[in-house]
Amino acid sequence: MMPKKADSGDTTVDLLDYLFGPGDHDEHTDPHIVTAWDPDLPCPARTPDRITLSDLALLLDAPVDALRGPRPAEHVWHASIRNAPTDRTLTDKEWATVAAEMVHAAGIAPHGDEHGCRWVAVRHAPDHIHIVATLARQDGRHPRIRGDIPNMHTAARAFETAWGLEPMSPLDETARRAPATGEKEKAARRGLEEPARATLQRTVREAAALATDDTDFLTRLRDAGLRVREHHDENGTVDGYAVALPGDRADHGTRPVWFSGRTLAYDLSLPRIRERYEPALTPADITRAHTRIREAAALLARAGRTQGAGDVAALGDLLTVAAAVSPAAVRNKVRAAAAAFEQASRAPGTRTLDGTARTRFKAATRALEHAPRTARGGGAPAVLNLLLALVEAIEAATAWHRAQHHRAQTTAAAQAAVLLREAADLTTTGARTTAPRTSPRTVRVTPAPERGPAPLPPVTGVPPRHANGPGPHPGCSR
Repeated sequence: MMPKKADSGDTTVDLLDYLFGPGDHDEHTDPHIVTAWDPDLPCPARTPDRITLSDLALLLDAPVDALRGPRPAEHVWHASIRNAPTDRTLTDKEWATVAAEMVHAAGIAPHGDEHGCRWVAVRHAPDHIHIVATLARQDGRHPRIRGDIPNMHTAARAFETAWGLEPMSPLDETARRAPATGEKEKAARRGLEEPARATLQRTVREAAALATDDTDFLTRLRDAGLRVREHHDENGTVDGYAVALPGDRADHGTRPVWFSGRTLAYDLSLPRIRERYEPALTPADITRAHTRIREAAALLARAGRTQGAGDVAALGDLLTVAAAVSPAAVRNKVRAAAAAFEQASRAPGTRTLDGTARTRFKAATRALEHAPRTARGGGAPAVLNLLLALVEAIEAATAWHRAQHHRAQTTAAAQAAVLLREAADLTTTGARTTAPRTSPRTVRVTPAPERGPAPLPPVTGVPPRHANGPGPHPGCSR
């Protein structure tokens, strides 16, 4: 469950017109109020004879007009709460519970405070709601809103646990930066398989996994067909970069759409990429690669909390390159596994990239750069051995994250392992030399000292988990 704060505004009725309207591309379906500061408030969409959008805007704005102090320049507070695509569809009653908890967490309308700000929660898609509030309490005072989004993310984690939803909170800065709705719609209009952001993320990650220095990294980006813009400091040294996909333009085609590395992903900024540079190594064949991976997996199982962070980061790079060089029959599965493992490659909190398994993972990554020519002689058995070695490494990473109480990373790594096992099944032939395991390998790791899962905040009125229902449809963002 992902709370996201939108830009503040100064015109309540304009925002309501959008939320209750058809949307930019007729994507809004059945817009209606699920709850509000007054539970008996009529809905303008369903009972227009009782209240109009203008009436609703006047009611929301009334406390602002009655403020004792100066009126805020932008008094409209707006946030959206969205579920993951894999989550079940929540009912209006459940979304009402979510909305009430979110405005409490944000300081908009604390539980039991009859003089809190006025607000409404609007639903016009199966997978999300919008909350609109005006920043004036009903007792004529200004609200105290500090840390609204972090507090809302804490509340969201409680719902994720109680209702069995996919963890989506990015507070540890490891969650993937997903393309916005507008980016998806733009890709669909251009007939592209995925938004430009997704293509750029994958291409930059592949270049970062293999680069040995800044020059090598930027050259690999250009060789991959990307437009590259360097940023230099006052001494002329490169201190940042941005990339654009050819043909992806904005402002009626007048300029490219640039993405800085930090905008693409938390670990794709130039300082983070520099942490992963390794000197060029002598290429080894694919057989030696899977041996190094198994050795690294054993080391990762014994890694401490900070060392393991460097190991899983190197494993993420290895998966990225493995996806790029895999045979066509398994490439999509390995690519999906690399994408699933991406969050698991970023350990939250204090960490260092110096890990005992890291060197072997990086050596295997270098070897895989030459895999297209070295794998010809090995055929399916060589590919299978590589995939099984990667499964062992991911199982070790899963166990390490579980011991450190990294819930989101544990889930991401487990999903990647499932996808790699499916890829291994695709290589099943009479020439296979090693049978893949059908159940996860148990890996023993040392738990983090004095660490445990953070206590979850109480969630008022959270119902029990329901069975999975129909999947949600794409929503919108404003």
